[in-house]
Amino acid sequence: MREQELILYRELAGDSILRDMAGLMAGAGEGESGRERDGKQAALLYDCMHRLLELSGTHGFYGNLWHCYLANLLANSENSYSMACEVVGAVTGTINEAALHDFEIIKEFYEYDFTGLAEALGIRGFHLLLDYQVGERQGKVYNTRIRDRICELAVRLAGTGTASEMKDAVTEFYREYGVGRFGLHKAFRILHNRDGMEICPILNIAHVKLDDLIGYEIPKQKLIENTEAFVEGRKANNCLLFGDAGTGKSSSIKAIANEYYNRGLRIIEVYRHQFQDLHEIIARIKNRNYKFIIYMDDLSFEDFETEYKYLKAVIEGGLEKKPDNILIYATSNRRHLVRERFGDKADRDDDLHTNDTVQEKLSLAARFGVTIYYGSPDRKTFQAIVKALAQKSGVTLPEQELLAQANAWELAHGGLSGRCARQFIDYLAGKRAEG
Repeated sequence: MREQELILYRELAGDSILRDMAGLMAGAGEGESGRERDGKQAALLYDCMHRLLELSGTHGFYGNLWHCYLANLLANSENSYSMACEVVGAVTGTINEAALHDFEIIKEFYEYDFTGLAEALGIRGFHLLLDYQVGERQGKVYNTRIRDRICELAVRLAGTGTASEMKDAVTEFYREYGVGRFGLHKAFRILHNRDGMEICPILNIAHVKLDDLIGYEIPKQKLIENTEAFVEGRKANNCLLFGDAGTGKSSSIKAIANEYYNRGLRIIEVYRHQFQDLHEIIARIKNRNYKFIIYMDDLSFEDFETEYKYLKAVIEGGLEKKPDNILIYATSNRRHLVRERFGDKADRDDDLHTNDTVQEKLSLAARFGVTIYYGSPDRKTFQAIVKALAQKSGVTLPEQELLAQANAWELAHGGLSGRCARQFIDYLAGKRAEG
């Protein structure tokens, strides 16, 4: 089959399912008897059916699984054409001819009817792959939102009449959603495997919005203004959210990820022990058509820890200019991220240059151009948070009883904070479900 003739989408030819299905389309090898050929083809087709069904299980695909499989390959193929299309949509130049050449081949795969082959080989159950039904359970690779986009693309491609129409449909998909993992997902974490560092999607990020955070209007506005400038391509600053525990700092970052995903914002969560990977992370994302926030949660250092010196150079101060599409957002309970001691300023300290020691420890926080304070709410704000969360969760206690229980709860569970309010409402909702 013609998969070996692909140019821009050449990596598709190396995928095992496509390769084996192409072999089935091409027929048997030379020198084989009819019975031997049919037996091998039947075994191979059953194996491909098994792998397509497994793909549905891991990805959540439904409908025509062969079409979904091909649409998924196209949505994840990062090549010079697809990565150009995610920036400007339809592109001009000779590259279009190469893309059209590939889509003529891909359309042959898309339109091939395997039912005739399955019937000739006596294959039972192939029809299950042509209209496969799944429940609402999402797959392990995609959440339901992304899965639906791939399945919708598969249906749309089936309705195209020519290779040129198919190319236009895929190009529009790239422009609207992007390509590959960065195009489809909004948040990522860093993992290590045999091949080294990998930027892996986070499938389930809480669907919190900024409006869900009661109060904190000034902090939220500062965060919005800085993020708006960033996604619009204007000058923006690294941002430090600091203050009391449980006040919504991390939730604000999640809300930002949800709010600006459709405008090209992506979040990469990096832990302190992964700071050594920062240079490689930046190298991989600096030329992509997305805005990336490298997010560091609960950032702080003891005075004997030295990782902060490495982070300082990455944030600002190295020879290489920081890419315009990358910012660092961090949350911390400390305004000054490195622990200070009175001994740092004492005249009797062994350090001859005590001011230098203090400045060294303050310099990390100073590299965040925007600092936003999240303080514990007063009781009135705490009660407003409780009432809002109760309404959202369907808790219907009378207001006086609700607030009385909330006051008792916060006295025994850490004091006034948004986190405490959320835990209280979860407790009530759990009791109601149990009853």
